[in-house]
Amino acid sequence: MKDPGLPIVVALGGNAISPPGEDGNITQQFTQTRATCKVLADLIEQGKRIIITHGNGPQVGNAVRRVELSAHEVHPLDLGICVADLQGGMGYMISQCLNNELHHRGLKNTVSTLVTSVLIDPNDPAMVNPTKPIGLFYSQEDAEERMEEYGWNMVEMPNHEFRRVVPSPLPREIIEIETIRTLLEADHILVTAGGGGVPVYRDHQGDLQGLEAVIDKDLVSALLAQEINAETFIILTPADAVCLDYGKETQRELRNLTINDAQKYLDEGHFPPGSMGPKIEAAVEFLKASNLEQARAVICDIDDCAAALAGNAGTTITRG
Repeated sequence: MKDPGLPIVVALGGNAISPPGEDGNITQQFTQTRATCKVLADLIEQGKRIIITHGNGPQVGNAVRRVELSAHEVHPLDLGICVADLQGGMGYMISQCLNNELHHRGLKNTVSTLVTSVLIDPNDPAMVNPTKPIGLFYSQEDAEERMEEYGWNMVEMPNHEFRRVVPSPLPREIIEIETIRTLLEADHILVTAGGGGVPVYRDHQGDLQGLEAVIDKDLVSALLAQEINAETFIILTPADAVCLDYGKETQRELRNLTINDAQKYLDEGHFPPGSMGPKIEAAVEFLKASNLEQARAVICDIDDCAAALAGNAGTTITRG
């Protein structure tokens, strides 16, 4: 039997499940997820040992909005429960679609989902400085209406539309990491740390408690990649590659970066905090912490995944 080698963490953006430009109903999400799972199945068929994470930006915003609209009928759910619910629901969807795709290819692997909690510092400055976009895009007029009616914090995105933002503290520890390692060593394919995991903190008695926040899934994915000694950390995003001067006439793609260059461009403000910034930050954090000389982070469009792994697409970040 071929040695599958060191694990690869594949971080799916929320748009890998909820298609851009559509309303993102469940039928559409299943259709998009089936397409995404063909790419994941390609990696597994090639003998790659993958562990899958995913975003929930479009979905969690809709979940919270659903809670607000139904508050007069049923008891409300807090943001942590919404994230946990989505880990289960979206994990079920990804697992089912990938299990089906593997079955069609005659592969015997089984994919399962693990709901994950992530420890944060309740005094993290991010708790009073919301930056993480969730939910739908709005015009300025619609955004102003929602800020007034619901008290949302909203920011303008690179496409000049607006999105709601919530606190996004740094991940400190994955609570279920030993379970993840055990399952990975037993050759299970896992969907885990969905939506960045459920943010929790320890109270004065040492008990875990939830709080209203969303952790960036790329930063949690980077932490996961460190903890399982991954060789490659792939961040799948709608962008073909990392760019300088994104959206301007001077836009240019960066195909290869060292962590020093990536950090330099990040510090210079080339990568917005609500979009490419956390992806670059996650890639740099993973590479700094990795003990593997050959470790790399790859940022690419999902359709270019195989080519990017071969160094022919996307952006590859290395130690230099």
